[in-house]
Amino acid sequence: MLQDNYGRQFRYLRLSVTEACNYRCNYCLPDGYQQEGRPSFLSLTEIRKIASAFAQAGIDKIRITGGEPSIRKDLPQIIEAVKATPGIKTVALTTNGHRMEKYLDDWVAAGLDRLNVSIDSFDPRMFNSITGHDALESILRALDKACATSIGTIKVNTVLMRQYNLREFEDFLSWIKDRPITLRMIELMETGDNKQFFHDNHVAANELESSLISRGWQRQIRAKSAGPAKEYFHPDFDGRIGFIAPYSKDFCSSCNRLRVSSLGKLHLCLFGEEGYELRPYLDDPEKLIHYIHQVLGLKLPTHYLQEHQSGATKHLAMLGG
Repeated sequence: MLQDNYGRQFRYLRLSVTEACNYRCNYCLPDGYQQEGRPSFLSLTEIRKIASAFAQAGIDKIRITGGEPSIRKDLPQIIEAVKATPGIKTVALTTNGHRMEKYLDDWVAAGLDRLNVSIDSFDPRMFNSITGHDALESILRALDKACATSIGTIKVNTVLMRQYNLREFEDFLSWIKDRPITLRMIELMETGDNKQFFHDNHVAANELESSLISRGWQRQIRAKSAGPAKEYFHPDFDGRIGFIAPYSKDFCSSCNRLRVSSLGKLHLCLFGEEGYELRPYLDDPEKLIHYIHQVLGLKLPTHYLQEHQSGATKHLAMLGG
């Protein structure tokens, strides 16, 4: 089992397969993805080796992220390879959904267990304003289709922004009234490229949590391999709502996830100062696993977002959030 110096155990790996993205979300890549040089993203063979090593070290859940992972034509093969890794029980995917209507069947056939789709507004005009794309209707059709597949868990991620979608909060709740989908409200996070935008738009999740609790929503018990969201359920709703609140005082104490970038670097925190190169060890599984354990000893007790320190993270597409 992977464990750091503070007793936190790690069962969950977020594996980025590209940092490129086809969206221009105002909180992440308002000018679109700007390629620097010719990045060498992880190959399918390298992904297999990384998945195998982490599985041998105790990881049992891998989430495939980007950028936007569906940009890769071999995404079904990536899902299939990770799913076939001994020890991996759950393969999840986070996507903006832009290509989901076309490729969902391929992802399901490859063995996808869980699906997270980013939707920051259910108003087509606001969606376009935030993402730079008029694709909401296609994504919603694909979501309905996904609900009828073998995918076990479907979640929708929404980044809260005071000047954009905060006024839609009650609409978000109405949307999950009759849908077995978990809606996750994510606090806007400060990065190197969005400092003024963060200042103008950050919303503290606890403001909304208090409102829900007063209306009868109850806290869901968190699974060992679950992500960082605090989830709530209500007996009158088919769906659930969760909050990812990195600015809350206890956020880092339950950390159970590590990150590998699309360039093959292990990141101990989304807002850490550096990544640790895994590629030199990929041909020797024993050395790779030893190195992962060694690096984990460097993990800090917390991030420093409250002090406006976002580490080396320029934008969230670098590590998939």
